[in-house]
This record gives sequence, C-alpha cells and structure tokens, in this order.
Amino acid sequence: MTASVHPIDPAAIRLTASAALPTDRVARSPQFRQLVSERTRFSWILTVLMLVVYFSFIGLIAFDKSLLAVKIGTTSSLGLVLGVGVILFAFVLTGIYVARANSRYDALSAELKRSLGQ
Repeated sequence: MTASVHPIDPAAIRLTASAALPTDRVARSPQFRQLVSERTRFSWILTVLMLVVYFSFIGLIAFDKSLLAVKIGTTSSLGLVLGVGVILFAFVLTGIYVARANSRYDALSAELKRSLGQ
C-alpha cells in the first residue's frame, strides 16, 4: 500500500492566519500585559505562602513529633489542630484570590475588552 498525500488547502492557511491576528492584538495590549503580570505575581505570592505553611507543618511532623503530640483539651492534639489549620489556610488563600479576581482582575478584563472594542 502506498500512503496517500493530502494537499494543503490555501483557504485553510488564510483562515488560520487571519484567526491568529486578534490574539496577537490582545497579547500586545498593555492592559493584557498588566493583567497577566498582576495575576501572575499575586498567584506566586499566594503559592509561596501556602508552601511555607505546608512545609513548616511537614517539618514539624518530621522533626518534632513530641510537640505535635501535646494534648489540647481531652480529645485532640496540637498536630490535629495544626493540620486542620493548614487546610483552613488553603481555603482562606482561595477566598483571597477569588476576592481579588472578582474585583481587580475583572476590572482589568473589562478595561481590556473596552480597549479592544468588544
């Protein structure tokens, strides 16, 4: 059997090239660059905070089990309270990101759409 050769359709190439133009215009926009920059920077800050809290907890598990075994009340330990705290901290960070996204990033997105005439 021989392999069939499919010719390239010039209309498909023109369609692809013209479809890429709006994305290029968006990518060059100062509002888009500002949105991406602010969102990326804020996301990295939250990521570092979460990693510090998480690995601090893991470090305590690895190096000071006796501290985590300290009883708090009659039924729980410091380790349990700190573990729940790590999970709650993740929820708090998520809430902070959502609040920022709903206020600042949505405003930047709306400004970007206006500047592009959409």
